[in-house]
Amino acid sequence: MKQFYRALFMLSLIVLLPLSAQATNGDNLIGIGPISRAMGGVGIAAPQDAISSTFANPAAMCVGDFCPGSEFDFAATLFAPKIDGTIDIKGGGPLAGVHKSRADEKTYTVPAFGFSAPINEKFRFGLSAYGVTGLGVDHRDTDLDTTPAGQSLLAADSTQLMILKVAPTLAYKVNDKLSFGAAIHVVNSTLDLNQGSSPAYGFGLQLGALYHMDKVHLGFTYLSPVGADHKNVYDLDQDGTQDNFELEAPQQIGLGLAYEPNSSLLMEIDTKWINWSDAAGYDDLDWDDQICVAVGVQFKPVDALALRLGYNYAENQVDSHTFNGDDSVNIQGKQVNAYGFETLRIIGFPAAVEHHVTVGLGYEITDAVSVNLGYMHAFKETVKSSGTLPTPFGGNQVELKSDISEDAVDFSIAWRF
Repeated sequence: MKQFYRALFMLSLIVLLPLSAQATNGDNLIGIGPISRAMGGVGIAAPQDAISSTFANPAAMCVGDFCPGSEFDFAATLFAPKIDGTIDIKGGGPLAGVHKSRADEKTYTVPAFGFSAPINEKFRFGLSAYGVTGLGVDHRDTDLDTTPAGQSLLAADSTQLMILKVAPTLAYKVNDKLSFGAAIHVVNSTLDLNQGSSPAYGFGLQLGALYHMDKVHLGFTYLSPVGADHKNVYDLDQDGTQDNFELEAPQQIGLGLAYEPNSSLLMEIDTKWINWSDAAGYDDLDWDDQICVAVGVQFKPVDALALRLGYNYAENQVDSHTFNGDDSVNIQGKQVNAYGFETLRIIGFPAAVEHHVTVGLGYEITDAVSVNLGYMHAFKETVKSSGTLPTPFGGNQVELKSDISEDAVDFSIAWRF
């Protein structure tokens, strides 16, 4: 067993290596692992693997299909966002016209693993590690970065945010119907605004409860906020000194309802509230709170095969602004040019897609080993603001816009023992 736990530790280090991906509910992935994501990101009431049970609702470790035994899952997501940035400058002058760029297109690999095992008849231990947040763009050497007039139209032509979690989890089974769980979230966050990468670490707590009946499952989960103060990451007020920027992962509340009339059919609907408006950094970006709704169905035509379908909706949380390019705005105690910050907010951090459709399947190779595949498509969404350029740039009327769509392919292998 010592070798097994050593392998778990090494896998957690692998997950904490730098990676990036555009995400979906704000800047959070809709779910972790191909089973949850193929079902629209559900899992609060009836997760189907160890990754989902530790990510979506720690109390669910007591009622998973892997109980009363153990399960180890390894998953990977291939994420391919398409992000177009546009700055439309009205009127005349050397900068007038439509300046457009597609951010450097990459396919990102996001690994994750989850483990759940019994301690005794009442307690279970779990451990998971995953990339949960990622966003950013790269508009370097494009029409937005280098205009014919030799000027950059962006405050930051390259941005990247990554948030990775390791979550040791404990669940307690009160009886055959009720269980509770808790997880400590150890968070590694990295922010790069093209003036140097700045890591930060934080700790949070997730609580969960599950009421499990023969055909109906009710789940609840709460995630605490997790602060991250990125040191010397960007010169906000252009005084020649690198400033700190606090970016806090918001608190969340989730509710799930699942209906399982028989062993062949599972239907679930989850609702999450994400408190962006009170999270440091996201309040500066003027993100609204989100209500996210996920719906998923799993059907097993035979015992070894599972077919999955899902849908996820999260209202665009990025407010549009009308700004004066010569004004300044107070950002964490610094006076920041309004136009420059709007380019960072709209084009540098375009994390708003509303509608996602998902599909997938799972196959049990043996009683102990199964594989799962999933696919997600997020339809194109637009965020924009309008105002004026700063006077040194000409003072023209201007519109800032980002268009975002996403595709992802997921894979996992599960070992039950």
